[in-house]
Amino acid sequence: MKFITAPFSLFYGSVLALRNWAFDRGILPQHEFNIPVICVGNLSVGGTGKSPMIEYLADLLSQEYTVGIVSRGYGRKTKGYIEVTDQHTAIEVGDEPLQFKRKFPKLTVVVCADRVEAIKSIENHCEVILLDDAFQHRYVRPAINILLTQYHLPYYKDRVLPWGRLREWASGAKRADLILMTKCPENLAYAQGQSLQFDLRLSEDQSFYATTIDYSDQCIGPHEKIELDEFVKLPFTLVTGIARPEPLVAQLAKKGAKFAHFAFADHHNFTKAEIEKLRQQDLILTTEKDFQRLGDQLQKRAIYYWPIKTKFLFDRKQAFDLEILRRVAHHRSFAG
Repeated sequence: MKFITAPFSLFYGSVLALRNWAFDRGILPQHEFNIPVICVGNLSVGGTGKSPMIEYLADLLSQEYTVGIVSRGYGRKTKGYIEVTDQHTAIEVGDEPLQFKRKFPKLTVVVCADRVEAIKSIENHCEVILLDDAFQHRYVRPAINILLTQYHLPYYKDRVLPWGRLREWASGAKRADLILMTKCPENLAYAQGQSLQFDLRLSEDQSFYATTIDYSDQCIGPHEKIELDEFVKLPFTLVTGIARPEPLVAQLAKKGAKFAHFAFADHHNFTKAEIEKLRQQDLILTTEKDFQRLGDQLQKRAIYYWPIKTKFLFDRKQAFDLEILRRVAHHRSFAG
C-alpha cells in the first residue's frame, strides 16, 4: 500500500527541494539577527523530543543570558502574535508554549506563525532566542541549528511524506550544526553509539550527541507530589496525546504498574464527551504536555503528570553544554 504513495512523496519532496534550493541561493529571503537564535527541530513529523530539549537549553542558557522562546503554538485556536502568560490556556497558545511559560515564568514566551515577526518583537529585551520546531522555517537563519532524530526511526531510514514521515528529504540534515539521536536505550553500548554516528554520515563541521529520556522519580499533581514507586502501586488510567507513547508505556510496565491506557493523537484537543469520560476515572497519570490541556478541565480530579528530561549518554553532557555556550558567545561577540 505504501508504494502507492511513492509518486506523491516524490512530488512533495521535489517541491520542498525546490524551495530549499531557492533559500540556498538567496532567491527567497532569510533574516539574520544580531542576537543568537537557536533552532530546535527535526526532519520528521512529531515525537523526537523537541520540548525537553528546549527546556534543557532554557535552563542552561538562562543562567547567563536573558532567554526568549518563540513557537508557532501548534494546536491553538487563536491566530497572530501572543505573548504567553501562565493564565493562558492551551487552546489559546498551545500546550508546549504554556508548559514552557509555567516551568520558566521569568522567560519571555511568544507564539506566532511568522517567526520573523515574533523575533523582531522580543529581540530588544532578549539576549538569546530559542526557536521551537522551525527547522523547515527557513525565513530565519539561526545562529545554531539543532536537529533531533529518533533512535527507533532515524531520518536516514525514513521516507518523505506521505510514504514515510519526513517533512523534507533526508539531505536537509546538512543544514544542522548539531545532530542529536534522541530516545536511545539508556544502556546503549558505546560501540552502538559510534555506529549510529557513522550511519548519519556527518560532515566535519557537525557534532553528534546521543540522548535518552530521564524519567522523574515523582508524579506531580496540582497541589502535591507523589513518589513514583508509591504511585505505580495504585490502579490508574494513563492518558496520552503525544506522537509516540510507547516508551512511556514500556517504562511504566517495567515499574510493574497496572493501568488502562487512553491514547489520543499528538496535541489532541479533548472534546466535552472525552473530558466527561475522564472525570469518571479515579486516578489519572498523563504527560506534562497533556497536563497543560487537561489540568484546567479536571481541576477536581486526581490527575498527575510524570515529568521527563533530556539525558546525555556517554558522559557527553558537559561537551554539549560547552559547545552551546561557546557558539552563543562567539555569535554575540561577532555580532557585537
